[in-house]
Formats: sequence, C-alpha cells, structure tokens
Amino acid sequence: MNKIISKEHFSEKVVKLVVEAPLIAKSRRAGHFVIVRACEHGERIPLTIAAADVEKGTITLVVQAVGVSTQKICALEPGDFLADVVGPLGQATHIENYGTVVCCGGGVGVAPLLPILTAMKKAGNRVVSVLAARTKDLIILEDEVRKYSDEVIIMTDDGSYGQKGVVTVGVEEVIKREKVDKVITIGPAIMMKFVALLTKKYDIPTECSLNAIMVDGTGMCGACRVTVGGVTRFVCIDGPEFDAHEVDFDQLLMRLKSFN
Repeated sequence: MNKIISKEHFSEKVVKLVVEAPLIAKSRRAGHFVIVRACEHGERIPLTIAAADVEKGTITLVVQAVGVSTQKICALEPGDFLADVVGPLGQATHIENYGTVVCCGGGVGVAPLLPILTAMKKAGNRVVSVLAARTKDLIILEDEVRKYSDEVIIMTDDGSYGQKGVVTVGVEEVIKREKVDKVITIGPAIMMKFVALLTKKYDIPTECSLNAIMVDGTGMCGACRVTVGGVTRFVCIDGPEFDAHEVDFDQLLMRLKSFN
C-alpha cells in the first residue's frame, strides 16, 4: 500500500497527489507511468508520473475524475492509502540537446509534459512551453512549468488568461520568429492532431504522448492499439510517445468515440 502524503485541488475534478513510492521515485524517468488502484478490488488506472522526489521517496500524480475509479482516487485524503502503485512502466522519453524545444500541453496533458520539459531543460535545450486550456481555471502546474522554461505562453479558448486562441496559435507564433528544432505535444487527441499537422508543414520533428488511451497498461487488453507509420503499436508497451507525424489520428479519434 502507498500512503498519500499531500493533496491539492487544481479544479473540481482535477487533483494533484503526492504519494509515497521510494523505489519508483528512484528509478523513474521522464515519460514513465504507473498503474494505480484505489482499493483491493479497484480498476487499474494508468497515470503518468508528473514529478518525483528521490530524497523524500515520493512521486506526484495528477488525476482527473472521469469515472468511478478515478473518482475514488480523487476522493482520498492525505494519510489514506492507495491499494497499490506499480511501475515505472512504458518507454522513457529520449532526451538530448536538440537546441530549441517547444513543449505544448493541453489541460491535464501538462502533467505528463512537465517531467519531459524539465529533462529537456536540464539537457541544455532552450525550452518554450505553450500551455492551453478552455479557461484560466483549467491551466495547471504553471509555476512548475515556468521553473524549467525559458518562456511560457498561455492560450485560453475564452481569453480569460494569456492569449485568446488554441494551442497551435501559440506554437506557430514561436515557429515564425525563431528556429524550432523539436516539438513535444501532450493533450487531447484532437489537439495533438492539429499540432502535428502544423509542425509537418514546417518540417519540425514532433513527438506526441498517447497515454490517455491506455487501459490495463501491460499490452494485454489491446485497448491502446494505435496505427503508427502503417503499423499497429500498443501505447502502453511501445510508447506512450510516438512520432506525431506517423500517428493515424483520424483512426485514433474514431476509436476514442467508443469510450464516450
């Protein structure tokens, strides 16, 4: 069992949990995720590790309440225990000094983006982060992102914070003014699709994370299969990150509708 050390509400349905998991904190790398169960008979929920503190032996998880199981996790309080936390799982992000890296995240996608942009900055890259959400209240982890970014651009659909517009507006703003060597995008599938279309036009290598489609996290259920470069891949074991220009987003979006 893993003890919850602290809890913070980002919004009514999104919480940040700091969880005791010393072995995972020690071995995790950017891009890794864990499988969490709220109780002994609970559903397996894959969650990306947003941060880790090796000295304190903790990992940080951002959870959005969208179903019964995630609601149970979000309802837990400091001092309560998760039945289990398994990981780290998945393929770690490839980190190197590319030059200028634009990291764009939408909504709760900022949580898995945070460890990647942090690692990119520590590798010597110039990091420009573009955070997007429908409204100001849905922008999360802004202070943490600013700590490891050379510049942060905020985009909101309603214009309540930062600039009014979608994430691609902010990304293209950067592309037009300076050379961009790499783009990382994490968020809703439709957002990542349009980021990929934009960067393909400018011939900029782009990676996306498809963690949101994962279910059991071991490759056994097949729910996370996705076509990348014409080949069927499994997000939980082959990813969660892929070349965004190779992902069949139209097929992915069609399959996601079956979960609505």
